[in-house]
Amino acid sequence: MDRQNSMDLFEQEEKFIKGKHLVTIFHNEQNLYSVIRVRIQETNENIEDKEAIITGYFPKIHEEETYIFYGGFQDHPKFGMQFQAKHFKKEIPHTKQGLVTYLSSDLFNGIGKKTAEKIVETLGENAIGKILSDPSLLDKVPKLPAEKAKGIYEALIEHQGLERVMIGLNELGFGPQISMRIYQVYKEQALETIQKNPFQLVEDIEGIGFGRADELGQQLGIIGNHPDRIKAACKYSLELQCLQNGHVYVDADDLLPEVKQLLEEYQAVEIPFQAIADEIIKLEKEDKIVVEEKRVYMPSLYFSEKGIVTNIQRVLSQDEYRDQFPESEFLLALGSLEERIGVHYAPSQKEAIQKALMSPMMILTGGPGTGKTTVIKGIVEIYAELHGCSLDPKSYKKEEVFPILLAAPTGRAAKRMSESTGLPAMTIHRLLGMTGQDNQELDDEKKIEGKLLIVDEMSMVDTWLAHQLLKTLPDEIQVIFVGDEDQLPSVGPGQVLKDLLKSNVIPKVQLTDIYRQAEGSSIIGLAHNIKDGKVPDDIAKQQEDRSFIRCSSAQIAEVVEKVVTSAKRKGYTAKDIQVLAPMYRGPAGIDKLNLMLQEIFNPNTGSKKELTFGDVKYRIGDKVLQLVNQPEQHVFNGDIGEVISIFYAKENTEKQDLIIVSFEGIEVTYTRQDFNQITHAFCCSIHKSQGSEFPIVILPVVKSYYRMLRRNLLYTAITRSKEFLILCGEESAFRMGVEREDDQKRKTTLYDKLVESKTVANHPINEEDTETQDFAYMTADSLMKVDPMIGMENVTPYDFLE
Repeated sequence: MDRQNSMDLFEQEEKFIKGKHLVTIFHNEQNLYSVIRVRIQETNENIEDKEAIITGYFPKIHEEETYIFYGGFQDHPKFGMQFQAKHFKKEIPHTKQGLVTYLSSDLFNGIGKKTAEKIVETLGENAIGKILSDPSLLDKVPKLPAEKAKGIYEALIEHQGLERVMIGLNELGFGPQISMRIYQVYKEQALETIQKNPFQLVEDIEGIGFGRADELGQQLGIIGNHPDRIKAACKYSLELQCLQNGHVYVDADDLLPEVKQLLEEYQAVEIPFQAIADEIIKLEKEDKIVVEEKRVYMPSLYFSEKGIVTNIQRVLSQDEYRDQFPESEFLLALGSLEERIGVHYAPSQKEAIQKALMSPMMILTGGPGTGKTTVIKGIVEIYAELHGCSLDPKSYKKEEVFPILLAAPTGRAAKRMSESTGLPAMTIHRLLGMTGQDNQELDDEKKIEGKLLIVDEMSMVDTWLAHQLLKTLPDEIQVIFVGDEDQLPSVGPGQVLKDLLKSNVIPKVQLTDIYRQAEGSSIIGLAHNIKDGKVPDDIAKQQEDRSFIRCSSAQIAEVVEKVVTSAKRKGYTAKDIQVLAPMYRGPAGIDKLNLMLQEIFNPNTGSKKELTFGDVKYRIGDKVLQLVNQPEQHVFNGDIGEVISIFYAKENTEKQDLIIVSFEGIEVTYTRQDFNQITHAFCCSIHKSQGSEFPIVILPVVKSYYRMLRRNLLYTAITRSKEFLILCGEESAFRMGVEREDDQKRKTTLYDKLVESKTVANHPINEEDTETQDFAYMTADSLMKVDPMIGMENVTPYDFLE
């Protein structure tokens, strides 16, 4: 070999550190990110240090064990030189005595020295490799019980199988973080699973889309119109449509051309519609999707809708509440309450309270200022009086259950319920005991404990969450849903409240009288005008509680700055003032406004601690927004908190930068790996503000927001304001937004199923007919009965000319 080839080989040699584990500095159980210190025994890195800091993604490292880490040194600006491990392996002893010592260590429960000696004598010095390749070889070891043999193999897989998987994933182009995520799902079967069907990754691993899986598929020869490729594209397109647009199903006429476009975009090969239709039918027969009358569903959404209907029927079938109290007794309790709290309930409010108490399930709806909160308080107070129960949860013994449950989709909405009623309220996730797993399925047998459940902000509840809530209701409970259907629909798929109201299956009371407007609130009047698609002629006229400042998109930041600075001088804080905007980018976007607002509310004169994450600097005192649900920490998407502490890595034993945020007294610690779960909240999106109210709302409205401007968006934003509303921007943009209804109509079948359930309840059908209907699969021929010009709406005859 010549000198040049020798040098090339040397340059390609993978850098490694072999060392004995000394201490684990940090270990995240969720993503397995770890920071450890090892004593170096051998390395091909040019260093003289006897110890090294190793970072990477791996399970807990056992003390005093020797490992080989592969990767390279990186000079961290704060922590200095760190060896970033791409993969690793535990060193396996190669001598007979070393193997006996290893197999009789604490890693293998119940294996003593004598048993270890038998294994080595039987299988030789390559015993570990042989067992990993063929665990049945342990059957040859004399008098080794099957349970012990199984335990040995499982322990070896846990401590040695990871090496093979991580190296294989690295060769396929996966980084250490996503490789560890793949290993956590598939364990030692990861490589086999990917080799068999790389598109399985799209379903099971967050962060892997169809394009990445298709690249792997090409490497493995899964190309063109391969069934696995088409099936993956169908499921990916279906899920994308449902999650992005809020649909519960997608029409086959829309899904087929979208799948075709996706497949042909990544590979230059024509995919016939018939091939796609064939695979959709196969997916249905495999229960991977549901097809009903050319509507294609994700199974979880289809069965969630059915579950919602079934459980509503179950609750409504209770008939003991209608005549449980004489009307005279109710009126006496109502009069006593009015006298006690100094409120006179209007006829519609009295009707709402009475119907809620005399029905197994009811919907209370109405716009802002119509008294929904006052009615909720009345329901709670009179329920307690008529049932002779205390409203003090502390008065109940441990074995007793407090009968009244209050819940809402967000922490802030739950807090508002608690403040208005004086009773404890919680998020729906916490009520159900959900642990933070997306679309987590709960035990069908587990039921919540209570006699009366009131759920506020029901417009925010999606199809999945509504199903989870309803299936946990006990047989004997009264339920009241409260919400405003004119607000933005849920972030997740469906429009549950709207469909429930439209179906008329559940008793409902709509409050229409506006009480806060009578108290002088022009904001409430404006909100109701917007709901009706009208813009008042005096929209730009200065009112006591609202104003409209005309300016261009380029001037928004300057106007907001002046308004906020003026409000701050008058004693208002960042908690009192909320700037809302529909988009993140651009001169009038959330990102730019947050940077400016941070300098007004929380400037750093040089004495404040701050941490940089991407383009954002977090400081003690910053107002921040939670972006994902963390039920185990009791914080949820949309919750607003304040940064109360910052710790640099050199200041704590975990050797990690830490941000501690207080959410109304609940303190949550974020490491750098979790910083993407929060963002600044001086300005936030209108969607994220749902369920909250603020003394002052500042709402920019300009034509550059065109894509997002809709009536329900503006209505939702304006109804967040309790005391003052400052609109700024272009009046024409505001009028345009009010005139535009949401043109993205959500595709759901909950309404149809509810109406059908009402009909079926009155005219029962034959069970055999039901079974036939449930198992009648659609054929590819019926699915393909679509317009022959499908997907060619924008094509003209000229497009076919050379």
